[in-house]
This record gives sequence, C-alpha cells and structure tokens, in this order.
Amino acid sequence: MTNENNTVLLKKIAEGDKDALEKLVCENMGLVKSIALRFMGRGAEIEDLIQIGSIGMIKASRSFDFSYNTKFSTYAVPLIIGEIRRFLRDDGQIKVSRQLKRSGITVMKASEEFIKNNGREPTLSELSSICNMPAEELTLVLEAVSPVQSLNESVGSESNLTFESMLADKDNKIDHLTESIALREAVSELDELSRKIIHLRYTKELSQQQTGSILGISQVKVSRTEKKIMQTLREAL
Repeated sequence: MTNENNTVLLKKIAEGDKDALEKLVCENMGLVKSIALRFMGRGAEIEDLIQIGSIGMIKASRSFDFSYNTKFSTYAVPLIIGEIRRFLRDDGQIKVSRQLKRSGITVMKASEEFIKNNGREPTLSELSSICNMPAEELTLVLEAVSPVQSLNESVGSESNLTFESMLADKDNKIDHLTESIALREAVSELDELSRKIIHLRYTKELSQQQTGSILGISQVKVSRTEKKIMQTLREAL
C-alpha cells in the first residue's frame, strides 16, 4: 500500500473507524510477515509470529502521530519487532502448548480492543464473554501467556534501567534490522539518479569516477550529489 493510502486510513482510524483499522492492517500484512520471517528458528511457529506482529501493527495504527513526519511503515517497524521480541523472550521461559499460545494471542487481541473502546482493562467475566471462553479456561490461558519476573524488571524502585538493558547485545541484530528497514524506506524516497548512485557506490562498491562514467556525469557531480544524499538520509533517519 502506498504511503498516501496509509495516510488516508490512518486519519480515519484516528476518528474511530474500525473498518479502516482492519483494512490498514490487512494491506500492510506483508510488512509484518517480512519481519516475522527474520525471527524464524527461535522456537516459535511462523503463524504465531505473524499474529503477534499484527498486534504491533495495530498499536502502531492507533498511536501514529502525524507530527513525526515519517512514513507509517517506518514508524510501525519498531513496534512490530518489539511485540515479537517480547513474545519470544517471555515465551522462552516457560514452555506451553501451541494451543494455549494461540488462545493467548486471541485473548490479547480481544483485551487490546476492549481497552481501546472502553479506556480500561476488561474484567475476567467480560473477557470470558468476549472470547466465548469459560472463565476457568481463560484463567489458564492468561497464566500461560503472562510474563514471569525476568530481566525486564527494573533495577531498583526508582530506576528506569532494567537488567536486560544492562546486558550487552554483541550482535545487536534486532536494532540492525530496524535500521536496515528504515534505511530502505528512506532510500526509496530518493530520486532516480540518487538511487543509482547509492547502488553503484555502496552495493557495487565502485569509485566515484567509475560511477560517473556509468551514469554519464562527472566525478565532481557524483561527489556533490553523494554528500546531499547522505545529508538527506541522516535527516530521514
């Protein structure tokens, strides 16, 4: 979906249009799937990762702020990644059945929708009625998917730090994924000449002179354009 179409739907969502929310999530599900695929091989089914990622998409749709002056997809990526990463972190501590996981996802979505519409957490009986699930079964599902105390706990009662934030991430793969997607979005907004220069200089690893020869422009032109491109990308990111 184009950024313009996303913008139209986002404005409708801000006005409370549920159909627009459903359409936006469906039309951008390809983004969720592409991110979910990056987390394969970590003990979770791809269907579960996609459903969890869609929760991040819903949150992004509802919280999008037009004052950020950024594309919706760029804004949504960190929220989608955050939901999947949280799911994998919490899911890995206590093993539960696949059915419980999927029921948990359904309950989480229902709870999120209730909070959006009513401005408060649903009671157990309300959630049981919404999900058409007996209270005993619902309690079991909530216990199975609720996180245990872990590295996410605060370090001290008045500290914003968590134990997790104090551990080094040697590979930093998740942050690199976020940056990579954001960079691709920014590059896609460049004009055709700028995109060709980026491709030849940083994908093909050609010199400015070689790039200029291929594009039929001088090395000086390549150099000046490249500086402008870098400035544009810095501002976009």
